[in-house]
Amino acid sequence: AAILGVLVALAVVALVLILVKTEDVTLPPTVKYGLVFDAGSSHTSLFVYEWDSDKENDTGVVRQTTSCDAQGQGISSYANDPPKAGDSLRGCLDKALKVIPAASQRDVPAYLGATAGMRLLREQNSSAADRVLAEVAKTMREYPVSFRGARILTGEEEGAYGWITINYLLDSFMKYSPRTNTWVRPEAANIFGALDLGGASTQISFVPEGSGVAWKAASEFTLYGFSYSIYTHSYLCYGQNEVLRRLAKELIVVRGNWGELGSALMIPTTHLLMYYTETMWLSSFRTSPCTNGSNLPPLGDRSVTLEGRGDASSCLAAIRKLFNFSACGQSQDCTFDGVYQPPVRGQFIAFSAFYYNFKFLNLTEGQSLATVRENIERFCMRTWEDLSSSYPEENPERLPKYCANANYILTLLLDAYKFNETSWNSIFFQMKAGSTEVGWTLGYMLNLTNMIPAEAPARRKGHIPSLWAAAVAFIVLTLALGLTALLL
Repeated sequence: AAILGVLVALAVVALVLILVKTEDVTLPPTVKYGLVFDAGSSHTSLFVYEWDSDKENDTGVVRQTTSCDAQGQGISSYANDPPKAGDSLRGCLDKALKVIPAASQRDVPAYLGATAGMRLLREQNSSAADRVLAEVAKTMREYPVSFRGARILTGEEEGAYGWITINYLLDSFMKYSPRTNTWVRPEAANIFGALDLGGASTQISFVPEGSGVAWKAASEFTLYGFSYSIYTHSYLCYGQNEVLRRLAKELIVVRGNWGELGSALMIPTTHLLMYYTETMWLSSFRTSPCTNGSNLPPLGDRSVTLEGRGDASSCLAAIRKLFNFSACGQSQDCTFDGVYQPPVRGQFIAFSAFYYNFKFLNLTEGQSLATVRENIERFCMRTWEDLSSSYPEENPERLPKYCANANYILTLLLDAYKFNETSWNSIFFQMKAGSTEVGWTLGYMLNLTNMIPAEAPARRKGHIPSLWAAAVAFIVLTLALGLTALLL
């Protein structure tokens, strides 16, 4: 009778398990990854991003996982030895694969975007630029990722993607709502403008006042289900490195005494710190389209030494001569060189070299223009010996150029882009928003997620927790009673 009771109990248990109701359970979305190389004029960086597979209105909610600075200079510097351009990426690719799960690596889209350095190389030697990109692509194909291409971005793309990055990080497009546990669009979104300054180019991007303006440089985007149209323009040869090269060239061409063929030239210059000297080979001006012009003197192995005088006002005047402001005439919708630009509007984030120069000079938001000018002039008056001993850890090649860089930034923002005493305080110099670096790569990845199909949430059959708990309790009680009966 006891054995029969246990068998009956087990039969009842089986029947309960069969009859317990089930429901569909939505599994958490899978995590997607993406790699973007930023191949700039002076260095290359890799950024690893991730986002949930279900996305929001067709656009991924992207976050930065890690970043890596490649060894060496920018890939354009390897024009004479292209395989080294590919090799320079290996260290960062190895690092990226350590943070991406092995099961996901084959599906990870990987891109490389080259900016102003490669744009200059393409103008000077298109076949060399093609060889560099081919070697980069060859290296990336050796890794277990889904290589999607290596190409040279236009300046306008670089500026527009930087604009996307800034507004995404500052929650201008979407904002998480703890109340509804969803991402929502802010009712009164504050859309920021973007100011980017690199080694070879500079970009400005913002949403102008009004609509229907016949912009000559406009970009259209659809992000999280909403459309945006922005003004953006890039100025090649107006990055800080190329501006200093052009400034040196003008000094040499104007002041050089080319009758002294047998000796090196010594030329005083106000854009370098007092008592700092920099020796340049005249042939170096041929290496960039920005300075390779018909007004260069006959070149050989001669050198010229620039001797710093540290005069901020004279430096500012010399820098202004690099801009063709007269090409705009009386037009207010013009920056320089005859380039159209609507009036600046709203708040701006100035990043990259804008940020690094002003951070070093301790220039912060909220300071008046008069205070900024005074601080720059005071810095430019310091001697090279004084500064080099005060900042022993600073890069000795970068330190003596902060005076010229700061004066160039003032000229670009005030005279070219037409910020004024009032709108100056709407510029915020930042390099990060939260823990994420500001740059074009995040915006590039965000825009690309629009082209990566969203995955429907995975579902699995599961028991309703309350019924499953009751069934388990019944099973335990039945087995206990059956065991008691068997013992008795």
